[in-house]
Amino acid sequence: MTADPRLRDIGEITTRHLFDMVVDLDPRLDFGSGPFGRRVLFGAAGGSFTGPRIRGEVLPGGGDWALFREDGGMSLDVRLTLRTDDAALVHMTYHGRWIVPPDLRAALADRGTRHHVDPARYYFRTTPLFETGAHQHAWLNDIVCVGSGYLVEGGIAYRVAEVG
Repeated sequence: MTADPRLRDIGEITTRHLFDMVVDLDPRLDFGSGPFGRRVLFGAAGGSFTGPRIRGEVLPGGGDWALFREDGGMSLDVRLTLRTDDAALVHMTYHGRWIVPPDLRAALADRGTRHHVDPARYYFRTTPLFETGAHQHAWLNDIVCVGSGYLVEGGIAYRVAEVG
């Protein structure tokens, strides 16, 4: 099969580190199983983020309206409010997937020790987008990001990279 002549080489997709973020979680709220799977809210209790160009805190009140699928995967639907160290507010949203092999599910269900499970053993990726009216951070409105998540004691952490 020959390549479509309309296709061009536009270079490689690159990334650069945007920030690392820890989100402390409230006790989860389980909505139960519905037509699309089991819906659970992992509410954000606070947190922080730090990167070379932006840093600040995660405000309480957002969260992940996660959907546990019948095949064991989890679909993420997250909305958070960030406050930068210069007091700007940033709305952060992301979707993603957390896929845990069946042999790890029991270990990750143990809230006391699950943060010890090596994140290389599961797939946890996100697609963050941002919205702000703060002129000094308006560049966030125009970027697409990818993130890699992992469990920490009391919450969840992410490494977020800007896609170039």
